[in-house]
Amino acid sequence: MIVQFLGAARTVTGSMHFINVNGKNILLDCGMFQGRRADTYERNMNFPFDPSTIDAVVLSHAHIDHAGNLPNLVKKGFSGNIFCTPATADLCRIMLMDSGHIQEKDVEFVNKRRAKKKLPPIEPLYTTDDVQPMLDLLVEIPYRTEFEVIDGVKAKYFDAGHILGSATVHLTIEEKGKKPFHLGFSGDVGRPNLPILRDPEFMGNVSALICESTYGGKLHATTEESSKKMLDVLKRTIDRGGKIIVPAFSVGRTQDIVYQLNNLKNQGLLPDIPVYVDSPLSMKATEIFRKHPECFDDETNAILKSDDDIFGFERLHFIRDAEESKTLNDKKESCMIIAASGMCEAGRIVHHLSNNIENSNNTVLIVGYQAEHTLGRKIVDRNPEVSIFGEVKKLNCEVVVMNSFSAHADNNELLDFVSHYDKSQLKNIFLVHGELDRSQAFADALTSRKYQRVDIPERMQKFEV
Repeated sequence: MIVQFLGAARTVTGSMHFINVNGKNILLDCGMFQGRRADTYERNMNFPFDPSTIDAVVLSHAHIDHAGNLPNLVKKGFSGNIFCTPATADLCRIMLMDSGHIQEKDVEFVNKRRAKKKLPPIEPLYTTDDVQPMLDLLVEIPYRTEFEVIDGVKAKYFDAGHILGSATVHLTIEEKGKKPFHLGFSGDVGRPNLPILRDPEFMGNVSALICESTYGGKLHATTEESSKKMLDVLKRTIDRGGKIIVPAFSVGRTQDIVYQLNNLKNQGLLPDIPVYVDSPLSMKATEIFRKHPECFDDETNAILKSDDDIFGFERLHFIRDAEESKTLNDKKESCMIIAASGMCEAGRIVHHLSNNIENSNNTVLIVGYQAEHTLGRKIVDRNPEVSIFGEVKKLNCEVVVMNSFSAHADNNELLDFVSHYDKSQLKNIFLVHGELDRSQAFADALTSRKYQRVDIPERMQKFEV
């Protein structure tokens, strides 16, 4: 069996791993790569294989860096099954349509600027019309239910505790004349004891594990600390008469923040300002969260007995219309604006940043990982100036980074995740979904604990397992 790492190799984005076994080809995830715009476009547009040769896709969860390039895969010839959990399927139906729409609108906006510079227009990676054929290929599989991926390869999903519907994958692979081989794929590992979702669960022993390493060597604050810090940011910005701008993934992070704000409201601690969730996708995703209480942990289900809407409160407003979104930039009073996308590369958040980062009264609150070369990373690094829609903007606002809201396990939580596997059986660990220094820090921690072999694959690198 050959495993080749095509994405999220020494970076956190574009998750895509290729398996060749028994003459068949499987993809684990087919994510969109995010980074420098020119590099991003070329890498996402052109696959390093013929999509028509892929027999099946096993999808870990719905985040765009794991599922976002599936419509392009189908557009270019893939016609097999795309396996996922039911909640992931529901989220993909809204997220990928939204992704196609955003790409159409962003390309339209960029092409107006290119025309002024007499540059040729560019095409979107895919459009909304390209999404439905891909959605037709989704096959929904509940957690802990074995299913056949291809002849000789079976799989089972386990709860990853990362976002709604997220899964780790246990593959059982039978090759002629050999004992069954067990391969694990972590997808993105969530954090134990976080609100809303169940904790990550053990998938059973495997001989090889493809494991994320986003926060190798890093530790997160607790949920209690994150609520207090967010409250401090709100009060400080309100005292200045400023706005709090929050780039947040529409799925997962937005619901986490709204849940925390709702809890502060129930405790009488939330300042009396309007909170705007400026994302039609977030609104739809929140409805999907409400449809899947089977994914909630015991604490959340207990809260639901006294508060039947954990994703809503009096001064929370969901913004659907683009014109209404534009009016937020004209408001002078303090408010909180939560908008997608989380890495500030597309969608309404880019417009809000363009209109607000030059005002020193405002705060940009970063609540998720920002990949290299994205606008979000440049803001985290506090570059004095950033380019937005081709215009240079001064970064005068306050920038607050809160990794405690991350849905990714930190170093110790990842070590706990791996500790459940029998070391005598686990022959190979492949670290992905992490920048090299983070993956190396986690590799060092694993090696010090006597795991047999830990590799950090380069992009396109192949391994025989």
